[in-house]
Amino acid sequence: MTDILKGKPVVDSLNLHLKSRSEELRALGAEPKLAIIRVGENNDDITYERSAVKCCEAAGVGIKKFHFEESITQEEIIGLVHSINADISVHGVLILRPLPAHIDDRAVCRALAPEKDIDGITEYSMAGLYSDKKIGFAPCTAEACIDMLDHYNIQIEGRRAVVVGRSFVVGKPAAMMLLRRNATVTTCHTRTTGLAKICREADILVVAIGKAKLLGADYLSPKQVIVDIGINLDEEGNLCGDVDYGAAEGRVKAITPVPGGIGRVTTAVLAKHVVEACQLSLDKLKNKRQQ
Repeated sequence: MTDILKGKPVVDSLNLHLKSRSEELRALGAEPKLAIIRVGENNDDITYERSAVKCCEAAGVGIKKFHFEESITQEEIIGLVHSINADISVHGVLILRPLPAHIDDRAVCRALAPEKDIDGITEYSMAGLYSDKKIGFAPCTAEACIDMLDHYNIQIEGRRAVVVGRSFVVGKPAAMMLLRRNATVTTCHTRTTGLAKICREADILVVAIGKAKLLGADYLSPKQVIVDIGINLDEEGNLCGDVDYGAAEGRVKAITPVPGGIGRVTTAVLAKHVVEACQLSLDKLKNKRQQ
């Protein structure tokens, strides 16, 4: 029997905790607030924004939206980021990307203050993650993997973890966070020799390569807990993960479904980061007053 690690119980538990923390912060005069910057009318951006707003509302996090036409200049959007950096009422910023081609994505990311980088997109946040220092925040999807495992009481310490994928958004930060929790981590990719054998040896298998059902029966074993981050369309146009769910169900110990798995937890982690950023801002203000 394979345990199905659904995202909804994780989200519900997180939101319950976050709503309580948000109420406590408001009682102290600090309302957690997220600024969302969207350029244009891309359907994926609009869908993600709607999901983020819904999750933030459930967590007691306020929202401030900034919507612009695609004609906005790079200077204008960087100026907006600087103004939000200086706004003490806003604790986190979500920049919906990719931005239009005439805007330097990396320049906009560099303009964002690391303490408000709740999506883990700045070089400062990455440096904090890899140096194990509290600078910025980890990418939400990578942290969602850890939160998922913790919610279902899946032991990380001492386990053999294999991460298939090496992106800065998921693969590399997920590997670093598993290593921080004392797993023995192997990072692989589509050009890894003997990938199927390495995957079969994993206790925890995190897959983020963006190829529909690439990992089939040859990659699976009964001891595995699989965290499937892929979001793809199969040959019939249905959403599916990077792992062949049909081959995995009944064969592995546990697996996250697609849809209904990690994706839902990612937006809850975004809200969690805003609440944490609000708390850090309040603590910083208290320290200043005491000096």
